[in-house]
Amino acid sequence: MTLDLSGFTAADFRRRVALRGATDLEVEIGDHLLNPDMDALIDRAGAREAAVLVPIVDRPEGASVLLTTRTATLRKHSGQIAFPGGSIDPDDVSPEAAALRESFEEIALPAEHVETVGRLPRYLTTTGFRITPILAVVTPGFTLTPNPDEVADSFEVPLGFLMNPANHRCESRIFKGRERFFYTMPYETRMIWGITAGIIRTLYERLYR
Repeated sequence: MTLDLSGFTAADFRRRVALRGATDLEVEIGDHLLNPDMDALIDRAGAREAAVLVPIVDRPEGASVLLTTRTATLRKHSGQIAFPGGSIDPDDVSPEAAALRESFEEIALPAEHVETVGRLPRYLTTTGFRITPILAVVTPGFTLTPNPDEVADSFEVPLGFLMNPANHRCESRIFKGRERFFYTMPYETRMIWGITAGIIRTLYERLYR
């Protein structure tokens, strides 16, 4: 059955972000919400600041979310699906500036096609990062060129698919002798999971639930 995704537009997304505003942005999220025992492992004081772009592409048939696949040669998180982004450098004037810079470096997404419209709560990781997700509307007409040192490819997933909680699975595996829970979102031949799925789940809970 073909799902009607036409109601999930970039204009509606922008409206939802504006209506929610900055409420609760200081509430930090992370995998520790599904795994409370991980909270003690998070180094809040020494966490490195990072930012990712959550790019909502304004397609006429319905908005989509632009994602990347990390190259298999990377030392960490190789082959995983991710938002474009990375560490905030000292020269970056804001998390928005860092997310835009990293998006251009990773996939050559031109800043003139990107309108940043808001943020999600910061996402804490046990690997020592505090990630600020930057919400953005992207105008079509761009041509992407993945940086082969970092990105294997880029692709889009319908926003309506990702904002349907029926497509969110809570799974677990044993890690270092303990059961760890995390979200997964299978889409066609790809598996979205980990931090990326956690940020998408937050987007759903904050704007679409």
